[in-house]
Amino acid sequence: MATSVSSLILAVNAGSSSLKLALFTASPEPDLLCNWSASGIGSSDIRVKYSRHNNVKSDQINDHVSAFEFFLKTLDEDKENEPGSENISHICHRVVHGGSYTDPVEIDKTTLDRLAALSDLAPLSIPPYVYTYAIDPSVARQKNLRKYGFHGLSYAFILKSVAAFLHKPELQTSIIALHLGAGASACAIRDGLSIDTSMGLTPLSGLPGATRSGDIDPSLIFHYTAQGDNVGRMSYGKTRSMHITEAERVLNTEAGWKSLTGTTDFREIIEFVIISVGAFFVQLQGRVHALVFSGGLGENSSALRQAIVERSGCLGFDLLSNERNNNPPEGETVFDIGAARGGPKILVCKTNEELEIARQCIAKPEFWK
Repeated sequence: MATSVSSLILAVNAGSSSLKLALFTASPEPDLLCNWSASGIGSSDIRVKYSRHNNVKSDQINDHVSAFEFFLKTLDEDKENEPGSENISHICHRVVHGGSYTDPVEIDKTTLDRLAALSDLAPLSIPPYVYTYAIDPSVARQKNLRKYGFHGLSYAFILKSVAAFLHKPELQTSIIALHLGAGASACAIRDGLSIDTSMGLTPLSGLPGATRSGDIDPSLIFHYTAQGDNVGRMSYGKTRSMHITEAERVLNTEAGWKSLTGTTDFREIIEFVIISVGAFFVQLQGRVHALVFSGGLGENSSALRQAIVERSGCLGFDLLSNERNNNPPEGETVFDIGAARGGPKILVCKTNEELEIARQCIAKPEFWK
């Protein structure tokens, strides 16, 4: 039976080598009509998933543009039974770095120019003493050098979902949320507002990711560029072995879990997560309703969750239920993996950035005039 809709929202979530697309109804609580994803873009191993059927070939995809065009073509091939691309009234695109933008905005030339200026950096309600770096204030203001934080859409979805699960208003919900995937971060949320995050000016800082270094001594990048075996001295300019920009690329794409363990197995990097959990617990003064796991690894790795909970046991979180941790319920957005013996809860939240994109689009009346 055909779906009757007058307008649809297409949520676009693009990564460096992936593209996720989700089509929603423009209703107060958006209904998902279909989702489509392509991973491995730019490589010889492109994988495409489409919720309406499984037989999807990827030989027409070379880059993000061709991936998007392929999705629209695939969507229109199904429009006899489902809505096609002509029903899309709003396209909402996630950007990595929004700078001073704190809400969704309509894209025009001015907006594009401002976002383009932030492209090298790839805001939260965090206070100045948290987002300020110990550098010359005039330089910081001129170049907008401050802590921004990332994974905001994920944390917005987590907050809404966890507050509903706990039967609490969002503005009375305080949690430590862990978004653990190829990109990893932690966020301290007090009374519905993010007060700190592990990521900073760019996604490179904070927890190590699959290929990102995470926090390092700032001078390491200069030692990294030193010529030959002279690692005890900093380089003072370009070298034949490595430029500063090349060192930055290495720290973004060749570091992290990949370099520490020779793989992208997060279980070897538990210590970095524990440091963030402990620091945020203190910042929240122990007023924590739940420790929340999310992201691809946080949602799917029971061993990872067990290791983190065991290491943070001194903070008074609920004990882990092995049964719930190893056998999560199907179809639940939020579920409790604690043993219900007191203390802040231990939850898993299946984050959904595409749904949060659609929700935020609907919540802006000016987008619908």
